[in-house]
Amino acid sequence: QVPLVESGGGLVQAGGSLRLSCAASGGTFSRYQMGWFRQAPGKEREFVATISWSGGATYYADSVKGRFTISRDNTKNTVDLQMNSLKPEDTAVYYCAAGRSSWPYGMDYWGKGTLVTVSS
Repeated sequence: QVPLVESGGGLVQAGGSLRLSCAASGGTFSRYQMGWFRQAPGKEREFVATISWSGGATYYADSVKGRFTISRDNTKNTVDLQMNSLKPEDTAVYYCAAGRSSWPYGMDYWGKGTLVTVSS
């Protein structure tokens, strides 16, 4: 088990920025690829970004490429998602995930999510 707790969500105007953070406890954090997913109201959960166990590789959904940046600190067991130039369509519950399955979408553990609301 890898308990994950997200933080940093909130309300922001379009064009603004937010930084989400995910803290992991238990397990061996540096063994897991880490990812962010999101689920908008009435829609299925979708992939946002993934970072490899070492931080040396990242992968983004086309919808966020160039605006969002995923990073991790294996000394602190945290993974962050810096979100810039936010759009109303970025409004969703954002979930942190950890996995050792296939790159880049294979996740085994999930946090409870943090809500991001982008107003127009």
